[in-house]
Amino acid sequence: MSGADVFVCGVGITSFARTEVSGRELAVRAVRAALADAGLPWSRVRAAYGGSDTGGNADTLVAELGLTGVPFTNVRNGCATGGSALVAATNAIRSGAADVALAVGFDKHPRGAFDPRPADWGLDEAYGRDGLMVTTQFFAMKIQRYMHDHGISARTLALVAEKAYANGVLTPYAWRRKPLDAAEILASGMVNDPLTRYMFCSPGQGAVAVVLCGRAAARELGGTPIALRAAVVRTRRFGSFEVFSPWAPPGTPTSVSADAAQHAFEEAGLGPADIDVCQLQDTESGAEVMHLAECGFCEHGEQESLIPFGATRIDGSLPVNTDGGCIANGEPIGASGLRQVHEIVQQLRGRAGERQVPNEPSTGFTHVYGAPGVSACTVLTR
Repeated sequence: MSGADVFVCGVGITSFARTEVSGRELAVRAVRAALADAGLPWSRVRAAYGGSDTGGNADTLVAELGLTGVPFTNVRNGCATGGSALVAATNAIRSGAADVALAVGFDKHPRGAFDPRPADWGLDEAYGRDGLMVTTQFFAMKIQRYMHDHGISARTLALVAEKAYANGVLTPYAWRRKPLDAAEILASGMVNDPLTRYMFCSPGQGAVAVVLCGRAAARELGGTPIALRAAVVRTRRFGSFEVFSPWAPPGTPTSVSADAAQHAFEEAGLGPADIDVCQLQDTESGAEVMHLAECGFCEHGEQESLIPFGATRIDGSLPVNTDGGCIANGEPIGASGLRQVHEIVQQLRGRAGERQVPNEPSTGFTHVYGAPGVSACTVLTR
């Protein structure tokens, strides 16, 4: 084992395709799968953290899992819900409060777009009346400016989505498993310029659970523990332009994703150049493009030479979103961050099947971003 203090010893995931199963039932299935993967009973868990946006309260899962008295804390932090639950579980291990901890994220969103209310985000109702609560507008404005400043083409946006759908075909639990080429994606109908219909993810359903262990507990289990070298969450600083931002300051904006990634790499004692496979938030194609640079994997503008030449494909120099990301899986808010961790764990174990990155990857990175400007990142090693 490495010199890390926290290890991922079990992961469990459900299908992200639409079903009639409730969000809570999906969560129970994911937890049981993660415990089976770790080779542990529910009674061995000493602390649990989890949450969802619309799927129910995570702490009520004990009714099905078992009434053991385990401290179970609900977490709700937008798209960083899963990442925040993982940070809390990590800190429980590091502090000595628990030697086995669980993080679970799940959701089951109704069909259609998200419908956030301005008051819930500290905004005046006029912000909603003016149409600015429609998140597709924010993503379009942000990538439009980025494309102008850094020379990114619409075709590169389409190629990001093309890769996502191709990887989704190889992912048994993905929602969208039909390949689409760049031409189809560009012609799929404009939503908010420059983003077309098939460049976006959609609200969806799914659940993921992760079992963490301290060094001694991981050693007792054997198996293939993956070291969790860093798990961090950060909120926005002044000067950033984020979802539901009522204004944007002049000058070069700050980035909560850059802040979270930098802190994660510092905590892990590694850098972007050390990473073999990564997961980046791809709410839409432009997000993946921007996050490549914000997380330190390239310079701004270099995406235009990297993506069209296959650098981010499964067999490329830096495979990104090997399971299809949010575009292929949809975005059940509570589950997305932990889905990323699940994929990296499987890649580092060499168990990713048809989407396995070649040459035995040994390091992975995950990044999630959400409203109103929050990001969670992890670094994992074999």
